[in-house]
Amino acid sequence: MRPRSKAREHALRILYQLDVAGDPLEAGLASYLRHHRVAKANQPYVDALVRGTIAHREALDAAITRHAVNWRLGRMAVIDRNILRLGAYELIVDHDVPPTVVINEAVELAKRYGAPESGKFVNGILDSIRKTDVPAS
Repeated sequence: MRPRSKAREHALRILYQLDVAGDPLEAGLASYLRHHRVAKANQPYVDALVRGTIAHREALDAAITRHAVNWRLGRMAVIDRNILRLGAYELIVDHDVPPTVVINEAVELAKRYGAPESGKFVNGILDSIRKTDVPAS
């Protein structure tokens, strides 16, 4: 697995942990890094993804809600919701990675961690966000 893909996976796992346990950001991040092997080279990217997603969560949730037709955020599987937040953060805020790569990485995470239909669900919502909420480059 490529380093950035692995970093996204770690970031997703941290976001999931924070969402489920309700831990404060600093405590949850420190706990995860203490108990999991995260390559030193990946730690800054993992940290940036997690902090950025948490910092912009309200706006990201609003964007996801606008594009998730007939789905309330609270009804979504926790893992899908956090994959969408992470992908939306990279699409709307970060702009460091091309949108097609962001969506592909999110779909792969959904296939790996989500339900059988999660990949399609994540792809549809993130592609809709890409089409309307992402500034043209």
